[in-house]
Amino acid sequence: MSVHVLDSKPTTDDAFGTVPDERTLEQRLASGFILVDKPAGPTSHQLAAWARDLLGLDRLGHGGTLDPFATGVLPLMAGRCMKITNKILKHKKTYIAVFRFRTMPDEADLKKTIASMTGRIYNVPPEVSAVKVQVRTRTIHAFELLDVEGNDAVARISCDAGTYIRTMARDMGLLLNTPVTLKELRRETSGMFDLKDCVTMDQLADAVWLWKECGQEEALKAIVHPIEKLLVDVPRCQVKDSAVAALAYGAPLLLPGLISIPKGLKKGTELMVASLKEEAVGFVKLKADSNDIIAMETGEIARPSMVLMDTDVYPRRWPTSS
Repeated sequence: MSVHVLDSKPTTDDAFGTVPDERTLEQRLASGFILVDKPAGPTSHQLAAWARDLLGLDRLGHGGTLDPFATGVLPLMAGRCMKITNKILKHKKTYIAVFRFRTMPDEADLKKTIASMTGRIYNVPPEVSAVKVQVRTRTIHAFELLDVEGNDAVARISCDAGTYIRTMARDMGLLLNTPVTLKELRRETSGMFDLKDCVTMDQLADAVWLWKECGQEEALKAIVHPIEKLLVDVPRCQVKDSAVAALAYGAPLLLPGLISIPKGLKKGTELMVASLKEEAVGFVKLKADSNDIIAMETGEIARPSMVLMDTDVYPRRWPTSS
């Protein structure tokens, strides 16, 4: 994405803030995430609660529910990282699914049916879901038959977030005139992350033991990622150190604090604010089109919609009332 650059030679004070990859373990636990390969059995909530107690944290949740029988990529969000859970839930997902047919159809008919279920589809939550039942649409980006054995078919599905694979099994059965159940489900990817990025709960427990019992934090530090890694594909503007401090207190973003901003963004667009050290400061909503902002001489250009940085990271640069 091309950007408008308002300050070509900005500088940052190394005495304040930290490049995300250089954060301490404690800083990561205050605003970071862990990618777990969820096992079959526990709910996503139970897994998050166990990890929270294991790490001794006050706040830790999950970013994307998997049914108890399902396995695969499950982000666990710690501290302030929980604020962006809803943004993570919108990521595209990929699954490996095993469908069991009461009567196995002809493979040609099965492939034809799968092809017809690709693209924009209606997707209603199954009865077992806690979500309010309502008709909604989701995009199935790819639906590929991988293998057939007996009455089971293995397929890979790439889809919008919030797609119910159980519902797809039911609909497949209706189209093929034979009951179909979802036998197994494994989430391969969530957004930009896949299974190779994940650790097992046993590996997490081992890393916590090394940290707490042996004072060795390297293994756990490698597992707990800074929040910025969840936001690498999010449109962003970059601001000066002085603007970081103001935004952390909830103040609006003023033109003098802006370094760069993407071209072509419309008024009302939400975008991330990054410091010169690539720290996630928060999110703002534009009060003008980004192409018009560069013609402004002064004034307020955006208001915070979410603050992610503590107020004590960068010093205040404005006078306080006595």
